[in-house]
Amino acid sequence: MEWAIAILFVVSIVLLIMSFRKSKDTSKAFEKQIEETSFTFMDEINKLQQQIRQLELDAEITVQEAGIHVGTSSYRQLLREILEMHRRGYSFDSIATKKQMNTDEVIQLLTPYIKSKDEGGKVANDI
Repeated sequence: MEWAIAILFVVSIVLLIMSFRKSKDTSKAFEKQIEETSFTFMDEINKLQQQIRQLELDAEITVQEAGIHVGTSSYRQLLREILEMHRRGYSFDSIATKKQMNTDEVIQLLTPYIKSKDEGGKVANDI
């Protein structure tokens, strides 16, 4: 009887160790799957943010060019890139250097899109 209890005790310990290993492997697989899913979502979010940025820039360009017809989409792409660089804090000179343009051309392209510091809201009673 003592041997039977000892054998059952050893078998139960072996089964307990096997179940811990199995659950550990399962949890690692689950963590890996969650990690892959989060990377996929981050990529999707980055793509969506880029599309939103481009749409915002396109909207701003469209507002400024209302009534003006510009023939090429490369012009719009150039404006989009220059506006993006300006919003990120690049100077006119660095934008001109990166885009291989003249500084005056960059300033001329950005002028309609730059708000001056004294361009705040007017007082309603200001006549």
